[in-house]
Amino acid sequence: MRNVLFVCSQNRLRSPTAEQVFASCKGLEVTSAGLNHDADNPVTPELVEWADLIFVMERAHRSKLQRKFRASLNGKRVVCLEIPDEFDYMEPALVRLLEAKVPRFLPADALVRPARDVPAGEG
Repeated sequence: MRNVLFVCSQNRLRSPTAEQVFASCKGLEVTSAGLNHDADNPVTPELVEWADLIFVMERAHRSKLQRKFRASLNGKRVVCLEIPDEFDYMEPALVRLLEAKVPRFLPADALVRPARDVPAGEG
């Protein structure tokens, strides 16, 4: 089992969407958190230590994570997805971006659910 942490600023839109999208992957335990002090689920040293792989949405998140949690990171892989803060929770365009960017970093045997058909005009 690999532990995967998705991180954004507030843990309200992007990282919870990523958690939801990849929650059903075989062999993965996923959660999400935010770097801001008022995030819905703030990043903690324990969460960082728990994670085998950490995805951040923006370069600024990687920098902040490294500043605040350097000791807990201890050589862990941190992948920046370059996904800007312009999406709503579970917005189809965000889901498609996540499904396009994340799987290449996951174990080969993780079963990522197939992309859903999105009605025209939604994304």
